[in-house]
Amino acid sequence: MNRNDFVPIILGSDENAYGNVRIIHETYGIKPLLLCTRLLIPTMNSKLFDLIQIDRFDQEDVFPGALLSILEKQASPNKKLIVIPCSDYYAGMLSRHYSKFKGLIANHFLSDTLLETLDTKDKFYELCERHGLDYPKTVVCEPHDREDALERMDFQFPIVVKPENSNAYEYLHCHFEGKKKVFFFNKREDYLAMVRSMNTSDYTGKLILQEFIPGGDSAMRVINSYSDDHGKVKMMCLGQPVLEEYAPKTLGNYAAIISRSDMAIYEKIKAFLEEIGYVGFSNIDMKFDSRTGKYMMFEINPRLGRSSLFVRAAGLNMLSALIDQAVYGKDAACVYGQATALWTNVPRMVLKRYVTDPALSAEINQLYGQKKVIRSLYYGKDLNAKRLIKISRYFFGHVNNYRRYYFDKGQASFEELNGLDG
Repeated sequence: MNRNDFVPIILGSDENAYGNVRIIHETYGIKPLLLCTRLLIPTMNSKLFDLIQIDRFDQEDVFPGALLSILEKQASPNKKLIVIPCSDYYAGMLSRHYSKFKGLIANHFLSDTLLETLDTKDKFYELCERHGLDYPKTVVCEPHDREDALERMDFQFPIVVKPENSNAYEYLHCHFEGKKKVFFFNKREDYLAMVRSMNTSDYTGKLILQEFIPGGDSAMRVINSYSDDHGKVKMMCLGQPVLEEYAPKTLGNYAAIISRSDMAIYEKIKAFLEEIGYVGFSNIDMKFDSRTGKYMMFEINPRLGRSSLFVRAAGLNMLSALIDQAVYGKDAACVYGQATALWTNVPRMVLKRYVTDPALSAEINQLYGQKKVIRSLYYGKDLNAKRLIKISRYFFGHVNNYRRYYFDKGQASFEELNGLDG
């Protein structure tokens, strides 16, 4: 294998981007090219990549031309270009503008047509309906219908409320008092107060109202997969989140995941992805409903997740699966995650305090004892003094976030949320 026969290009600068940079360095010993509008804390003071910052690179009118220019400069008869998006909006723009880059990028992405069927939660649920996947009872409302949406619910409080895509550019960049990535409400009045605040913003997307599936963070599940250019799934890894984040802007993001194995759900998701002709990386969130014994689908993201190093902790390498196929033309059988390991984005003291299930706490302690733990930002070959100080402040900042914002979803009373700052 020649390490100089491909150029990895990473789009973004968050934890997801750094995780991908790290894996490329660990696996191939090379520096990828990182493209972004600005560096975020996870990628600051890193020596692992070459950086190109592009003003407004995340904008639809800038992205295609800027990326095309860079691809043309990097193109070489002896090197293949591999592009890895680390956000939904970069993945979406790659799909929408792929024809402009055809022949320059070695790996493929979802067609614009397929992306249109799953890029928001309501469309994804329609797809689930057609392919026999379960999902929560849901009401979808347009901006003009937000206050009246409660009248259409055939389920009771507590409810969960989300924008149609909380990772979309439009929602990430809108502003209103009390804004969160996901909302939990016990009472009608609290829901109405939130939508009236939202209505003062320029957010024009749909709103999703759902029944609350009982259970805390550990009832969640996540599957990361890689599907080749022919729509065949080549790698899958299942994770059980044991703790989520609770600060308003990151509420619902995974903070720690134990890798698991479940062939029944692997086979079900694999069949779904291959039936729809999915291509590239996918990240599917779901929750186990103890009332029915079913996995309820929440959403699919057309990229690896920011917590995707849980796959690496389990001994698998999604980027190698991509590069083996797109660069070296290998056609391997599907590999399923089987090992148990822990990925965490928060300090161990946070896990000790907020993971309250005795069996999970014991398992976490065991995994620490066995040194089967990986932390995204702490990579031994990239810990210069400036970086170590920066990421340690960021990492241990989670302690205060949990003290301020944590609530127990498993107890299903969300009234304490009403006073939280947005």
